[in-house]
Parts: sequence; structure tokens; C-alpha cells
Amino acid sequence: MLASAVRLASRRVDDDADLVDRLRAGDESAFVALIQRYQQRMLRLAEMTVGSRAVAEEVTQDTWLAVVRGVERFEGRSSLKTWLFHILLNRAKSAAGRELRAGRPDQNIDERFDKAGAWITPPEPWAERADDRLVAEGLAARVQQLLPQLPDGQRQVVVLRDVEGLPAEDVAALVGVSDGNQRVLLHRGRAQLRHLLSAEMGGM
Repeated sequence: MLASAVRLASRRVDDDADLVDRLRAGDESAFVALIQRYQQRMLRLAEMTVGSRAVAEEVTQDTWLAVVRGVERFEGRSSLKTWLFHILLNRAKSAAGRELRAGRPDQNIDERFDKAGAWITPPEPWAERADDRLVAEGLAARVQQLLPQLPDGQRQVVVLRDVEGLPAEDVAALVGVSDGNQRVLLHRGRAQLRHLLSAEMGGM
């Protein structure tokens, strides 16, 4: 299974590189393919960042325009997905402007981690407590709905790490924090989601 996942990831990277080459050559079908592959993921991340579907759609459209205009500057030092998300987040942060609630305090966070951001008592994975696959899928869907309740930094890190599967170093660079702060944001975001789920379900 792991080998299959690695092969799939490798094919996706190769496919992305091919699409970039075709886009640089003026192939419009490559642009359509990129939109089909990443549009919904970019829109979701934008909405999680700005808190508005309408603004998120504008940010995503602006990002695609920037991609077309700047594709020649893509050097491949990061994955295409990371590059796209970097452009998107820059535009989302600018578009949010005064709408972003800078520095709002965390609420209802369980202090289950130490000063370094590590769990004091690691929680059990949610899926392992589920009775069956349907329940696990229902929890995953509910987690998606609860994400907007997280503070901005926590929400971005959780989406990039747990939803999009980006590596820690890429997420730290995208969000503009140190690797240690990225870990703390991730732990606190996960703890907050667990708290919200536990409150809804009467404890897990």
C-alpha cells in the first residue's frame, strides 16, 4: 500500500511538471487540467483563510491569473501544489485585510501539550474510536465543518498539514512561522477540534 502511494505521488509530480511545461508552451488544455486538479482545493483553503466564499472565489481567480502570468518564474524548487498555495495565501492575506481578526485569543483549548508543543498525553486517533467506516467518515465531514471555528493560524496549518498533506517545512514557509511554531499551531488546532467534537458528542 505504501509503495502504491509513493508511486501515485510520483506520478502526480510528473504530471504536474508536464502540465507546467505545456502551460509555458501556451497549451490552454494544460491550464484547464490544472484548474480541474486544484480549483476546489485552492477555493477551500482560500475560504478557510478569508472566511467568505465570495472573497475566496475572487482570491482563487486572482491566483490563477498570477499563475498564468508567472509560470515562467516557477523553478520547481518546491512542488507545484506548494507554489500554488504560496501564491494563494499571499493573495488571501491581502484580500482579507481588515476582515481578518488579527491576534484573536484562543478559546476552550485543552492544555494537553508542553511548552515545546508536544502532547503531554497523546489523544487516541478519532478513527480508531469509531464503530465503523461510516462513523469515521461522518467525523471527518464534521471536522471540516468545525475548521472555521479555529483561530486563523491554527486553521491554516491544520488544513495544509492534515487536509492537503503538505510536509511540515513547506507549511512553516507558507504560513511564515518557524517549524516549532508550526508544530504548536498544529497541536493546538487539533486539540481545539477534539474539544469541539467531544463537546458535541458528550465526550469521546
